[in-house]
Amino acid sequence: MIQKIDLANGVRILVEPIETVRSVSMGIWIGTGSRNETQSENGLSHLLEHMLFKGTETRTPQDIAEAFDQIGGQVNAFTSKEYTCYYAKVLDEHSLIALDVLQDMFFNSTFDEEELEKEKNVIGEEIRMVEDTPDDMVHELLSEACYGTHPLAYPILGTDDTLASFTADDLRAYMDRFYTGDYVVISVAGNIDETLIEQLKATFSKVKPSVHTELLTKPQFVQDRRIRAKEAEQAHLCIGYDGLSIDDPSIYSLVLMNNAFGGSMSSRLFQEIREKRGLCYSVFSYHSSFTDSGMLTIYAGTGLSQLDALIEAIDDTTREMALKGMTHKELKNGKEQLKGSLMLSLESTNSRMSRNGKNELMLRQHRTLDQMLDEINGVTLDSVNALSERVLTSKPALSLVSTTGEWPASLKS
Repeated sequence: MIQKIDLANGVRILVEPIETVRSVSMGIWIGTGSRNETQSENGLSHLLEHMLFKGTETRTPQDIAEAFDQIGGQVNAFTSKEYTCYYAKVLDEHSLIALDVLQDMFFNSTFDEEELEKEKNVIGEEIRMVEDTPDDMVHELLSEACYGTHPLAYPILGTDDTLASFTADDLRAYMDRFYTGDYVVISVAGNIDETLIEQLKATFSKVKPSVHTELLTKPQFVQDRRIRAKEAEQAHLCIGYDGLSIDDPSIYSLVLMNNAFGGSMSSRLFQEIREKRGLCYSVFSYHSSFTDSGMLTIYAGTGLSQLDALIEAIDDTTREMALKGMTHKELKNGKEQLKGSLMLSLESTNSRMSRNGKNELMLRQHRTLDQMLDEINGVTLDSVNALSERVLTSKPALSLVSTTGEWPASLKS
């Protein structure tokens, strides 16, 4: 049973006790990511995430790392388009230690100038790593092709130019805007006692209330194209279709359709293009959901000489899915896979913590397992096929990374 605690400053605390485990997972979720940045701020959310590990008033970066190593725990963080999360997993007996370190990072990071310059260089290398990885780069290009100049198109890492411009004062100002009450969700799952709950309440009551909440601008799906020349052994292709927002009532229909289309080894894209035609090693599809939009992506990589054949095979498979739809067998198998994945995830305190934090941050609601299973079971073949036709017959956005930097004949029209 999930307990929700609303603090006076706007912070929301989600607690899910699981008495049968000996671990506790906790996360500080912040409702800001690269989407919330201006163009000149692009990459600031991600840099801030890194800098919270780089020292506080009483702990060095090494102290922070050793604090978790000494108790056999794990600590990490990530930044996405719409949120940032700092999380830890420890034995239940060490939960107060983990909370103390995380709150110290959150409230007392110093943003030392020397550490800041080192971390800028680290992220610069991360940017170059993406540039050296064409199957990563092609997805960044697809975001631009789908969303144009909207902040959802911005790279999470930022750019070399924006990164170089950031100062410690920029980090503090960004925290003052977004690391405030209405944007903060604390999620904890595992073998939790009342002492930890009371400490959470006392600790995060110190978060400053939000002065204002910034309104998001809904993106337009622009269906553009982006191409990049890059020395590589393969051509890397992405095709993007306008998808569904995270709270769309048809989201399970799209999840099930994607599973049959390209989300598994038994999917049509994998079986037709890799197994039957042998045109590539990697081909798959996935769906990304945001607050008010979404994107269904197809990715494949192959030798330049086979690119036109690959595109034809993807077109054939997409057209068949759009016009003929899924089979009863695919829908049944997809439901069982989805329900199995959902129920297996409940065995992990980290998965429960993440699900609760994200649901509160993005949806402000929490469905029980039975409610989710009912929704999955309630998806019909007609609803999936109608959605499949609507999504897959729309004009897609395209991105390509290849040695020539030119569109193949099949995509020049």
